[in-house]
Amino acid sequence: MLSRLLRLILLLTLVVLAPLSLDASAQGLGQAPAGLIADQQKILQDLTAKTDNFEKKIDEDGEDDASLVEIRLQLEELSRQSLNSALAFRTRLGEINTRLDQLGPAPAAGQPPEPDIVSGERQALVSEKAEINVVISIAQTLSIRISGLLDKIGNMRSELFRNLLTKRYVLSDALSPQVFSDATEEFGNFYKAVSSWLSFAFRFKFQAIVAATFVALGLALVLLVGGRRLFGRVFEANPAIEDPSYLSRLSVAFWSTLLPTVAVGAFLGSTIFFFNYYNVLRGDIGLFLNALATVIGVVFCVNRLTNAALSPRLPNWRLIPVETGPARWLVRLATAMAVVISFNTFLSVVNDKMGSPLSLTIARSFVATIVVGIILILMSMLRPFKSSDGSWRPWPAWLRYLSLALGLFTIVAALLGYIGLALFVSLQVVVTGTALVTAYIGFLSARAIGEEGAFANTSIGRWLSANSSYEDTALDQFGLVVSIGINLLIVLVFLPLILLMWGFQPGDIQAWGYKLATGINIGSVTISVTGILSGIVIFVIGYFLTRWFQGWLDGSVMARGKVDTGVRNSIRLAVGYAGVALAALVGISAAGIDLSSLALVAGALSLGIGFGLQNVVSNFVSGLILLAERPFKVGDWIVAGDVSGTVKKISVRATEIETFQRQSVILPNSNLINNAVGNWTHRNKLGRIDIRVGVAYGSDVKQVHAVLLDIARSHPLTLKNPEPFVLFSNFGAAALEFEIRVFLADVMNGNIVQNDIRFAVLERFADEHIEIPSTPRAVVEMSKPKAWPTDDDKIEAAFAEQEQARLAAGAEAKRLARPGRKARKPDPD
Repeated sequence: MLSRLLRLILLLTLVVLAPLSLDASAQGLGQAPAGLIADQQKILQDLTAKTDNFEKKIDEDGEDDASLVEIRLQLEELSRQSLNSALAFRTRLGEINTRLDQLGPAPAAGQPPEPDIVSGERQALVSEKAEINVVISIAQTLSIRISGLLDKIGNMRSELFRNLLTKRYVLSDALSPQVFSDATEEFGNFYKAVSSWLSFAFRFKFQAIVAATFVALGLALVLLVGGRRLFGRVFEANPAIEDPSYLSRLSVAFWSTLLPTVAVGAFLGSTIFFFNYYNVLRGDIGLFLNALATVIGVVFCVNRLTNAALSPRLPNWRLIPVETGPARWLVRLATAMAVVISFNTFLSVVNDKMGSPLSLTIARSFVATIVVGIILILMSMLRPFKSSDGSWRPWPAWLRYLSLALGLFTIVAALLGYIGLALFVSLQVVVTGTALVTAYIGFLSARAIGEEGAFANTSIGRWLSANSSYEDTALDQFGLVVSIGINLLIVLVFLPLILLMWGFQPGDIQAWGYKLATGINIGSVTISVTGILSGIVIFVIGYFLTRWFQGWLDGSVMARGKVDTGVRNSIRLAVGYAGVALAALVGISAAGIDLSSLALVAGALSLGIGFGLQNVVSNFVSGLILLAERPFKVGDWIVAGDVSGTVKKISVRATEIETFQRQSVILPNSNLINNAVGNWTHRNKLGRIDIRVGVAYGSDVKQVHAVLLDIARSHPLTLKNPEPFVLFSNFGAAALEFEIRVFLADVMNGNIVQNDIRFAVLERFADEHIEIPSTPRAVVEMSKPKAWPTDDDKIEAAFAEQEQARLAAGAEAKRLARPGRKARKPDPD
């Protein structure tokens, strides 16, 4: 009775609380994402406000290319945030759509009404979905607006660059005497600014200046001295070598330019860094020092490159086969051109910071471009080559005319007032030309190192060959890796530098790098360099972990457990294949490749397997069966058709068998599965060998049996159990045939035992006077015709035969000529 009462109370409780719980769950379902919608609305409001501010900045800073690039980077970040806001509802929308599908459509007119809780839940879900769609539409509208601003920035920057190159200035003001007074006043202001800073720095920041300078100098010395010690032969030209190889000259030219330039750049950069760290620099002096460091770096790099390529003091190390005098002039002219352009760049920074008159800026740029044009014309007029008759020859026509055209173009553009265009061309000739020549020398050096046998002849290759066990093949492969590394280094270093020289800003390179790293959309496919590299790295790590685990499992676990060699090989192969497959799957997933998108490829592969890859798949499956069933293992002696030998390797496609003649035979696994295979050492190496012996008729067979049995028992390798056995097998045609049968613990020693027993049989039969008959052979005597005598009888007999034949022919002719007999017609063909 009590139990019935309790059940009734429980039933009533469920009836009362069920609607409340369903209503609460429905309310929770509808109210759970309210905080998410509010958060994303607030985020989008903040993004919209920031976008408004950036739009105003675009109008205000429309003449500053660097500011436009910075605004573009920040707008791209806002675009990514708005996209993330829209994607934040993806999971919730999926849940809502799934729940609406479960609830089904509302009942039509005339149909029974649905419960209020179901209709209420459907209405709440539809309302929530509408709110989410509104937020998503706001995010999409904001993203479209930001894309429009990005396009506007791109158009403005293009217009700025065109104006820079095509703007024409009036030269009358720039060439007036007022310019000299402006220059004098500007120099005085610059001198006062620098001298005041120096007096302040030496009075209050002297220790910081000394510490920063010595730290930067130490860093540069570490790079320079360390580079000389590590790459001494590659770094410097050896005057003692009369005929250096082309690779050596390329390497010296490239590294003697790159490493010292990097050391100088490290010194200058670290000096400025530590000056800023110790608050030594103020705003204007910091700009001046940065510009001066750039000037020093460019001039030093150009001078090092021309000296390395032309080598005025060491003609045998010269890359370009010019004479010594012209080589010196080329070095001087190239360095002078770099000094002019770099000094003009430094003065432009000074003029911008100190608010110099426009006429002074035009005059400075005009003089610099005219000087660069004159230097280019002088370079084109040089005659650097000497003929065999002693006459001087000019540059090749294309190079001479190109240099002359660039020089004349720069001078003419400057005289016509296109100072920006002339300055741009001059800057590209010096800086971009230097970068391209250095990069080209580096590419040539990398290609020369990557050639077969070239790396082994370098100083590093000779050191590795002397201090390691690397063979020539390994050194060639290492040289190929070094070649690829040098090419990548050149691209990573010189490509951004060239882009910066052509008017691009660091922000442009940063944006491109971000797009390249995060993904490039080509149609519906997204290619991410970072994802691809991550996938490759994960696969390589997984591969080496698999190989390490294989070695540890085989050498530490199974070897100590005395596991059979064949079992160890099967387990090691299975672990290897599973590990590599797992690493490949994880690497593909890490690379961002959707495995579900490979379904079509898998279908095409299955179709190809069905038609063209039947044998390959059959061998693969057969290999898996062999590894699982293990009808034979590595080290077994098997007989497969005409092939007999030892199993050396079992893979998923084929099995390698080494015959006793040391010939490797590769048998497809399907042949070993579908055909009969004999295994002498399947369960163990116990085996029997048979030796046939024949004795002459009339021999005492009992004595022969006893002698053979004694020989078999006395051999140390024959087993006592099963004991040896001698069989009187047959009455042969020429001998009484016996057969010695002995068992061996290792059947692989069968040839040795057979050889020893045969020698023992010969010795014992000789002692016991037992004859071993040989097979009789029939002697056939060939009858030869008697030779004619060498006298005149042969001649007479031949004459008699000829006469007899002539008489017979005459008689036949008379018979055919009788009258009354018609001649017979010839038979038709």
